[in-house]
Amino acid sequence: MSNGKDNENPQSLDIELTEEIAEGIYSNFAIITHSQTEFIIDFVRMMPGVPKGKVKSRIILAPQHAKRLLMAIGDNLSRYESIFGDVDIQDGPENTIPLNFGGQTGQA
Repeated sequence: MSNGKDNENPQSLDIELTEEIAEGIYSNFAIITHSQTEFIIDFVRMMPGVPKGKVKSRIILAPQHAKRLLMAIGDNLSRYESIFGDVDIQDGPENTIPLNFGGQTGQA
């Protein structure tokens, strides 16, 4: 007897993307902090001539998910550079904004 689910892919996910979220939020700076149990990524929008940026979104990840995100971004950057081979993504100048909010901090 079939339950009607025999043809479904057990690996498929049903993910909803609302219209509001699909619009996205622009960020040109990220602050990454972590504790033993979580990574926090604050996506910031810095405007030219304005000394104060604004956090537009905060994502909190378990360390396992942070590592998977790192690998996924690396994989996608490699594919991007192989498709658009003549457009090698260059890292910009080092940012001189001091950022230390009392924990281990990195910036992207």
